[in-house]
Amino acid sequence: MTIRTFSAALAIALLSTSALAQVDKAADAPVFTPEGVRAHVDFLADDLLEGRDTGSKGLEIAARYVATRFEAMGLKPAGENGTWYQTVTFQQTDRGATPGTVTVSGPAGEKSWKHASDVLIGTSANEPKLDVAAPLVFVGYGIESAPLGINDYAGLDVKGKIVVTLRGFPKGMPSEEGAHVGATKAQAAQKHGAIGMVSIGTLQSMKARPWSRMVQMADSASYAWVGKDGKAFDEAPNIRAGASLNGPAADALFVGAPKTLTAIRKEADKAGGRPKGFALKTSIRIQNESVSKRITSPNVAAILPGSDPTLASEYVVLSAHLDHIGISKAKPGEPEGSDHINNGALDNAAGIATMLEVARAAASAPIKPRRSIIFLASTAEERGLLGADYFARHPSVPGNKIVGNVDLDMPLLLYPFTDVIAFGADHSTLGPIVAKAVAPMNLKLSPDPMPQESIFVRSDHYMFVKQGVPAVFLATGYANGGAKAWESFLSGNYHNVGDDMKQKIDWEAGARFAEANYRITRRMADGDVAPMWYEKDFFGEVFAPGAIKAKK
Repeated sequence: MTIRTFSAALAIALLSTSALAQVDKAADAPVFTPEGVRAHVDFLADDLLEGRDTGSKGLEIAARYVATRFEAMGLKPAGENGTWYQTVTFQQTDRGATPGTVTVSGPAGEKSWKHASDVLIGTSANEPKLDVAAPLVFVGYGIESAPLGINDYAGLDVKGKIVVTLRGFPKGMPSEEGAHVGATKAQAAQKHGAIGMVSIGTLQSMKARPWSRMVQMADSASYAWVGKDGKAFDEAPNIRAGASLNGPAADALFVGAPKTLTAIRKEADKAGGRPKGFALKTSIRIQNESVSKRITSPNVAAILPGSDPTLASEYVVLSAHLDHIGISKAKPGEPEGSDHINNGALDNAAGIATMLEVARAAASAPIKPRRSIIFLASTAEERGLLGADYFARHPSVPGNKIVGNVDLDMPLLLYPFTDVIAFGADHSTLGPIVAKAVAPMNLKLSPDPMPQESIFVRSDHYMFVKQGVPAVFLATGYANGGAKAWESFLSGNYHNVGDDMKQKIDWEAGARFAEANYRITRRMADGDVAPMWYEKDFFGEVFAPGAIKAKK
């Protein structure tokens, strides 16, 4: 034990029982009101903000609102150059006027398909006139993971070629680990020298996400944050071309192959099924044009300095995304005057409101938190978790001093919830931290009710996980009518104009959710030991291999 560690331990040991009781009492003291939560949501979900799209004036107004709240609370700016803002430059890439094409050549001759038919072609942020042709190699699921003992590239030569992968991950693989390796296929392909990647659906993935739904998003713009080198960030820049194929276009890839696509899909549909790869007798040419523009949008960040001389240099982060999806295009035949503003009241004005109420309570508490707390309102979550990714990679404090994150995204305040879900709770000591923090409120921590959705890797907290920080995404639970409320919202008002203040929002639930998060944040900030990954946990081993781990 170092002298510094010993001194800290001694100081903690000398705290009297009454002092510790006072800390607990202080943590319970703040009052959270329905009116306080509603006031924030009411402003942020107003039509005047036009859905808070990334790069829009509405989001800039929302950012100013959050910054003024931080300032009124007496927090310290945690943006750039002593401001509340970390301005991020994004590259928005849209499709050109001419639809892209995919051409497959092989034993059956040559055939082409246009984008949004049986092929969907990805745009390239750094290559506006894309024209890539190469032989094809089938690589199964295209997964390479030492912790999982999988290398679908073993024995295959893909250098200078375009790989064909199955979408998703093998049946029976844990969903969160599967979602991670599924999201890193391009990096694996790049590592082995491939220059492009084509994906095809499995029976399982096509059921979960039908081709018709994928085509609906065919013309959406893509976004990337721009780095110091002036280039749009890309984790796999050598994978120059990407496409998804369906129906006859997918079948065409396997003409003359030792296995048909039907046989491969049948094999993949078995528990643990992992079809082996092989060289194909076909080649592909992917052509596409795109146009890009640069936009800016801010993260808004504040710090409440810690009170403990030893622990104040460590930071816990409470985050929520400020953006939403803006204004929808009018549909043919719609009545005049139809609503097109996606206000995002629950997604995620409610998360921001929760964060602001926690910040207010923490800043005004008579006993200040021991660790410092960063409150982060991130941008561009709806565009790919980009604002949080940028902050996690370019934090305003030393990155190795960020010890934990709780993210608030779309708390469903439509019913009197009696449990909470901390997506990712099984991976670190944040699980028991959350459970103990909310227990005095007669709230239970419930397990992930929808593991098939891989929620753990689909919100801003995961950008902190990728930097080695234990993190969870907190949501209202499925008990006491929650399951029905979630099903109804996700199939109705989610990413829709109906997510506005006309919903029957339970503002008492909003106050209760804010109190729960205050207790969680204080327990993270005041604990003698910072959150830790569990021993042999997949994510802890992948992203924080050198960190001290906890026994589960």
